[in-house]
Amino acid sequence: MQDEDVLAEFRTSKALLEGHFLLSSGRHSAHYLQCARVLMDPMRASRLAAALAATFPRELRKEIAKVVSPAMGGVIFGHEMGRALGVEAMFVERPTGTFELRRGFALEPGEKVLMVEDVVTTGLSSREAIKAIEAAGGVVIAGAALVDRSAGSADLGVPFYPLIALNFPTFAEDELPPELAAIPAVKPGSRAQA
Repeated sequence: MQDEDVLAEFRTSKALLEGHFLLSSGRHSAHYLQCARVLMDPMRASRLAAALAATFPRELRKEIAKVVSPAMGGVIFGHEMGRALGVEAMFVERPTGTFELRRGFALEPGEKVLMVEDVVTTGLSSREAIKAIEAAGGVVIAGAALVDRSAGSADLGVPFYPLIALNFPTFAEDELPPELAAIPAVKPGSRAQA
């Protein structure tokens, strides 16, 4: 699947929004990818996950024993990645503010894990998820995402495989261009803002 094919999936599902958005990273953007919309269609989610899995080196695919994703955004795509790779998928959640493996899930000590996100912007939640996976005994051998919005700057500490890199400009509050500053900001994501 080429980048244009991936973008067509976002456009068809009305998942690519334009306006003024306050991202979960705290930065502002004129574009927002609403991955939940692109993943609403199970067949589309399956196609996208299979396309991403096909980009992994063969040796990596062989090593992955589990897929773990952060809740909420990564759960659907993580599940589809598990399907594409033929392994179990589970998730970490924040019941007390920090990521931990969901109650009832367990990893074997040293089990090799692929950490899967929907979107990576700064890599912060990915690194937090990786820390939780390691605390649960897993060894994260790679990270993957439907979309990399970091402009290639996200360092997860492991090899990182996004299906597509979309580098829409983002801005700090004090560097907003006038045309963006003139539009009220919307917080479209599912993560609570501080």
